[in-house]
Amino acid sequence: MTRKSLHSLTQQDDFISRHIGPSEQDIVDMLHTLGVNSLDELVDSTLPESIRFEGELKVGRTYTEVEALAELKGKASKNKVFKSYIGMGYYGTLVPHVILRNVLENPGWYTAYTPYQAEISQGRLEMLLNFQQMVMDLTGMEVANASLLDEATAAAEAMTLAKRSNKKSKSNKYFVASDVHPQTLDVIQTRAQYFGFEVVVGNPETDLKDADVFGVQLQYPNTYGEVKDLTSVIDTAHAKGALVSVATDLLALTVLKAPGEMGADVVIGNSQRFGVPMGFGGPHAAFFACRDEYKRSAAGRIIGVSKDTRGNIAYRMAMQTREQHIRREKATSNICTAQALLANMAAAYAVYHGPETLRTIAERIERLTSLVRVALEDAGFKPNTAYFDTLTFEGNVEEIRSRALAAEINLRYEEGKVGLSLDESTTLNDVVTLIEVLTGKTTDLGTLDQKVVDGDISGIPAGLERTSAFLQHPVFNTHHSEHGMLRYLKHLENKDYSLVHGMIPLGSCTMKLNATAEMIPVTWPEFGNIHPFAPADQTEGYLEMITELENWLADITGYDAVSMQPNSGAQGEYAGLLVIKKYHEARGEGHRNICLIPSSAHGTNPATASMMGLDVVVVKCDENGNVDLEDLKTKAEKHSANLAALMVTYPSTHGVYEEAITQICDLIHEHGGQVYMDGANMNAQVGLAKPGLIGSDVSHLNLHKTFAIPHGGGGPGMGPIGVKAHLAPYLPNHKVRPVNESSTGAVSAAPYGSGAILPISWMYIRLLGNEGLKKSTEVALLNANYIANKLSGHYPVLYTGRHDRVAHECIIDIRPLKEATGITEEDIAKRLMDYGFHAPTMSFPVPGTLMIEPTESEPKAELDRFIEAMVSIRQEIREVEDGLIKAEDTALHNAPHTMADLTDANWDRAYTRETAVFPSRHARVSKYWPTVNRVDNVYGDRNFVCACPPVSEYEEAELV
Repeated sequence: MTRKSLHSLTQQDDFISRHIGPSEQDIVDMLHTLGVNSLDELVDSTLPESIRFEGELKVGRTYTEVEALAELKGKASKNKVFKSYIGMGYYGTLVPHVILRNVLENPGWYTAYTPYQAEISQGRLEMLLNFQQMVMDLTGMEVANASLLDEATAAAEAMTLAKRSNKKSKSNKYFVASDVHPQTLDVIQTRAQYFGFEVVVGNPETDLKDADVFGVQLQYPNTYGEVKDLTSVIDTAHAKGALVSVATDLLALTVLKAPGEMGADVVIGNSQRFGVPMGFGGPHAAFFACRDEYKRSAAGRIIGVSKDTRGNIAYRMAMQTREQHIRREKATSNICTAQALLANMAAAYAVYHGPETLRTIAERIERLTSLVRVALEDAGFKPNTAYFDTLTFEGNVEEIRSRALAAEINLRYEEGKVGLSLDESTTLNDVVTLIEVLTGKTTDLGTLDQKVVDGDISGIPAGLERTSAFLQHPVFNTHHSEHGMLRYLKHLENKDYSLVHGMIPLGSCTMKLNATAEMIPVTWPEFGNIHPFAPADQTEGYLEMITELENWLADITGYDAVSMQPNSGAQGEYAGLLVIKKYHEARGEGHRNICLIPSSAHGTNPATASMMGLDVVVVKCDENGNVDLEDLKTKAEKHSANLAALMVTYPSTHGVYEEAITQICDLIHEHGGQVYMDGANMNAQVGLAKPGLIGSDVSHLNLHKTFAIPHGGGGPGMGPIGVKAHLAPYLPNHKVRPVNESSTGAVSAAPYGSGAILPISWMYIRLLGNEGLKKSTEVALLNANYIANKLSGHYPVLYTGRHDRVAHECIIDIRPLKEATGITEEDIAKRLMDYGFHAPTMSFPVPGTLMIEPTESEPKAELDRFIEAMVSIRQEIREVEDGLIKAEDTALHNAPHTMADLTDANWDRAYTRETAVFPSRHARVSKYWPTVNRVDNVYGDRNFVCACPPVSEYEEAELV
């Protein structure tokens, strides 16, 4: 036996070979197909020399999973998990284990993509519809969306809806009650500035009657815990022609009168306490509900009910015309602002508990709060007497703080006042300890409770008790046993396509491996149970990890500073332009208001520019998909005096490395502008190029793309921004927990955005190290070029760069086939489902095309399976070209096919059932079954329904 060296025996597997799909032999074979001998040679033939970074990253070596987890556990242990009563919209919660294990920790739920392909997203769509129904029921509103990023940004969206929808008031003033959560006010003020709105802060009961405003933001219960009837205030606002938004708490609304019953126009808030950990601020699913008349101005995504071609109930994303790739600069909010995974968790929490148990949880919290109130009053304090879960009172702050810290308790302290918020996780023993901390005295809960009972003491004022029913749909009254809930969750999961089934080759969306080791720390209590406003000395582990991640990202991008606050790619775009605007203003050039954007840009780019008060000027692209330099020069010169920024994606949205990118950056700088480089395609730069060295001034980074945070079925995401040194002084700050010396306001509710998912990207970078990060990019290029090469003989590859190479994605042109046969890109997308694939990105950035991004994590066998499917589909199209079958009679036109098709006794198609459902060898061995046939979008648009259908409709549909 050949003896191995001790060194080789003690080496653990590094992570690189786990993350990268193709084996070393596969890589050799694929390189041979492309006519090159090495990854270096491939990169040299693909990247412009002017952008190449030839040095080494400073991230360090690759780590094993055991090593990286141990290091991160050491950082996590530096966090102090105190009992938090801070409140302010963030509360302890008990995550049902059946939901924790089967949703939050389940790749079948967290690796799916946004449900643009409805037929293979019915599970998530159903749970999101449950979320909408839950929100509508509890708020008393007619329409709800499928989630937003956080409560503060939802409030900002409510402000813009009020302005957009108000036909009575010409005012530019927006009234915000002084008792809203301070982080909400912070974000509203930031957003209002560049819409040209003036924010008026005051007491709505006394100051509103004399105010000329277009809208009003209230909080119920307010940030100090007080519960007030808002009816008269809302009536006053309406009499003045203003629309009213109310921020609220879903759990409180199980026992409190709904804001919709008081006349609110919009109701927003956070669903975090419905079974989602605090996680240092996120991710959590905000909600946004409004009256029916405002539904087309509502922010975010709305799930609607439609039918499939067999007449069965089918869900879809409704009102698609609001999407940014259609509205572009006319949009006033971004579609990419959702938290689908967390909305699914919150809805599942409501399904599992049902209305009775939810109300019991709320009544218990109110009862425990009443015990604390009585104890405080017995000790001579005067807390608020109308409340749900929060009490505020004047007291000796330092004395109470000292006792609280000794008991490992966090309270809220503000201007001589102490605040406390109880929650679902508060126990009787917790209440005893809390009262001792607050009063300095021991107590007997039995005696206190008798006082509450004898005195009929309640925090809910007369007339504000909830009397209306909620959550009456059977879905909220069926799955209360763990077996029942487990099976319901699995039933929904089985309807969805995710990365556990196969490749999701979405161009621009980078659906790569979300490694299990990267996901594990998310549910560690040292990360999950930390309040975003906990004292800094209790969050040392978080801050150490975040600082290290910021430094790594700065090194990877070539920037000088990073802000982790933006909690989505869209928020990152917004923050990037915000920093640019602040920079111009500081230099006395605040008049610069022109934003140049190539016609190929992501639709979120012009939408974000519009939100920042910038005027969008579109720059043409040439026939190769590159920025038209002559058109850019002409427009840069024309708008030189007012040029604020260029928004450019690199590699381009067309999937190529533009040769002139450094020249483009220089041109913008010559005219006094700044270059915002969209980081959506950073997956093609890491280790090979750095945007900060190419010439850009700021980029956002999609951590949910390049840096392995999963898409979660449409969120969560993180969109931190990197900036050059001259922009660093203008990065977003936070008034509740300052993170720098900047005077710029907050863009998200929490200081570090969705802190709980940052360990994923930390793990990703630590595991791969310098070598792995670079190789990941190289193999991403290899996989994309391999697919482009293999498909080029069957479909035109629309754009290529030097040596006919693409970057990490490629676009195939379906338009000639459509013109010749009538077969559309949608037909191909749906037919791919029969082959067991999620479709590539459809009709973006060019209508009538498919954009394919395989990522570095897909093995060669999966790439070959996809290629085989696309070639087979091309043959099906050729049969139409040859006149063998009409387009409308093809499997393509009728795709996807379901079990209902397989068992159809009246099968009269021009092709066999076998062709329909088993079009490939793989489909025979491992069949993925769509659960509905093609969804009728037109029907859904004409019959808009965003609530759970009655069971009778399902029964009727099954008979069709």
